[in-house]
Amino acid sequence: MRIDVLTLFPGIFEGYLGQSLLKKAIDAKLVDVQLHDIRHWSRDKHHKVDDRPFGGGPGMILQVEPVVECVEAVQQQTAAGRLVVLSPRGRTLSQPIVEELAAQTRLLLLCGRYEGFDQRVFDILQPDEISLGDYILNGGETAAMVVIDAVIRLIPGVLGDEASGTHDSFSAGNRLLEFPQYSRPREFRGHAVPDVLLGGNHEQIARWRREQSFLSTRQRRADLLTEAKPDEGHKP
Repeated sequence: MRIDVLTLFPGIFEGYLGQSLLKKAIDAKLVDVQLHDIRHWSRDKHHKVDDRPFGGGPGMILQVEPVVECVEAVQQQTAAGRLVVLSPRGRTLSQPIVEELAAQTRLLLLCGRYEGFDQRVFDILQPDEISLGDYILNGGETAAMVVIDAVIRLIPGVLGDEASGTHDSFSAGNRLLEFPQYSRPREFRGHAVPDVLLGGNHEQIARWRREQSFLSTRQRRADLLTEAKPDEGHKP
């Protein structure tokens, strides 16, 4: 998958791209992340890309001309791809949306700043707008990193165990929160690993994990239970 990030601050991504699973995926050529500085499409001698809004109001907005020309130029580098604007007014990111984005061969992530974009950016480019939630960030760069992190997990070969992505909480096949996980030591400060996980009975372990997932979801995210049911015969 190719992911193009269009931003005023490409330097923010330098450390992020050089770490952990994403770096391994890039090195293995499973993911290609390209950074594009929107200022390069400014026609102002000082590379200015923002201005005061017509009608007055606080702050500055990103001008339509450099943003649209940047997106169009990057789109022409290869197959057009899916254009996503990280915007607080977009549809809230969820695992089904992540799965939808992961099915694309190319994503373009357009990061806003200041008070947002000139409305004509949306009118002309008709992007998909995605939000992380009902709060405001300083810019779209952090949101773009979240999208990248979530999407690459579903690209074959990125995770060591392919089942990790498909069985994550909120995935299409699992609307329950994840069950508790344990590792060594078996006991720490009076807290012991549940006996069922030590007995080697995989059927009992699977049943226990499903029950724990259901109980955790009921306690923390009861709204998800409209789409999930406990194992047959289980009475939470």
